[in-house]
Amino acid sequence: MTNYRPIEILLIEDSPSDANLTIKGLKTAKVLNNLHWVEDGESAMEFLLCEGEYASAPRPDLILLDLNLPGMDGREVLHEVKSDPDLKRIPIVILTTSADEQDILRAYNLNANCYITKPVNIQQFLDIIGLIEDFWLAAVKLPC
Repeated sequence: MTNYRPIEILLIEDSPSDANLTIKGLKTAKVLNNLHWVEDGESAMEFLLCEGEYASAPRPDLILLDLNLPGMDGREVLHEVKSDPDLKRIPIVILTTSADEQDILRAYNLNANCYITKPVNIQQFLDIIGLIEDFWLAAVKLPC
């Protein structure tokens, strides 16, 4: 019998309303998960590197990353994570309001695993979170 552990998700999102919708969507997930939320890029890197208040943070299995963050933005976080030999295998889902082709191209050039533009409609947003759950948490085999 295989022991299952919860999937560790790091949400990097500066909008409390978007974060709350994501949290709400993943609370009803079919797959057991632990969601950790940080509001800026600096805190995200501290979490990922287990520094400061995040010294005992778990290694995420999946990162949900907004691009438009205060201070160190999501593009910089993506670059830092994908440049780090110990972190680069963590899948990163870009979940952002930007539909700009340059942002999309840059994200994929920086090795984002997928790019999703947030819908404005609340139900559509929750539907997107459900699709992320179905694919990334249920269908995909994540690295340990």
